[in-house]
Amino acid sequence: MKGTVGELGEFGLIKELTAKLTTTPAVRLGPGDDAAVVAAPDRRVVASTDILLEGRHFRRDWSTAYDVGRKAAAQNLADIAAMGAVPTALLLGLVVPAELPVTWATELMDGIRDECQVAGAAVVGGDVVRGETITIAITALGDLRNHEPVTRAGAQSGDVVAYTGWLGWSAAGHAVLSRGFRSPRAFVEAHRRPEPPYHAGPAAAGLGATAMCDISDGLVADLGHIAEASKVRIDLRSGLIDIPTQMSDIGQAVGVDPLQWVLTGGEDHAIVATFPPDVKLPARWKVIGEVLNPSALPQVTVDGAPWTSKGGWDHFGGIEDGK
Repeated sequence: MKGTVGELGEFGLIKELTAKLTTTPAVRLGPGDDAAVVAAPDRRVVASTDILLEGRHFRRDWSTAYDVGRKAAAQNLADIAAMGAVPTALLLGLVVPAELPVTWATELMDGIRDECQVAGAAVVGGDVVRGETITIAITALGDLRNHEPVTRAGAQSGDVVAYTGWLGWSAAGHAVLSRGFRSPRAFVEAHRRPEPPYHAGPAAAGLGATAMCDISDGLVADLGHIAEASKVRIDLRSGLIDIPTQMSDIGQAVGVDPLQWVLTGGEDHAIVATFPPDVKLPARWKVIGEVLNPSALPQVTVDGAPWTSKGGWDHFGGIEDGK
């Protein structure tokens, strides 16, 4: 009906992409001018940026444009929440080939807009450029609301390690898709469209979290960033980690220990944090380990031993668990 991006042209595409955007009270000036204006009552702005490349981070034969949009927004907005901040705004840089159907681009924006609404944010601007490979660059902004940011560097010996959200679901879904299947649907959808617990980040800050991050590269890898920044050792207890029966069934079917997905499969964007041991955590938080003084180099161990199985995401090395 609307043809291709090339036929529509740059400004026609921008008009289509912005036609159904929503706003929030934090947005003082949205798309359409040289730059957007977003309120920053705290006088500090939390910012994060990320890039998704077709064929590397998503596949059009696996995910709809809407799914890709939800995922692109989610992984950036989760970074804001993991600092203890409330997401406020998002900017989009979009590179697309001229032959791309306009409907794919508009459905992508629908997904981005809807994920922003879940997080309480809004799309406030961006740019579109012609290129050979679909590339989605997101910048997310957030407000600390007069609280201090929760970084990776504050974990203390004696703290407990807890997470909220999903662990290993996206990796299990990826394994299913890689073998040409589309079910169990819950795990496939977890890979296509993660559901970060946005409100848990600011709530954790209010509870006194000493360090925090979202799980984008894998639990062991991301806790490794906290261990290094905080100069501590983090020990996880595998017996405290719940593995759903369906995930175990998938693991058995494809010959993978599901604990591998839980410990090294990223892209669920759960939130993991360290808390003082006397903090009473809500039921949504699951304690899975503790922070110790480093015996040697800062590291993450599982049941007292280094995790030697390959896994985790490295943008220049790829995923090492066969995903």
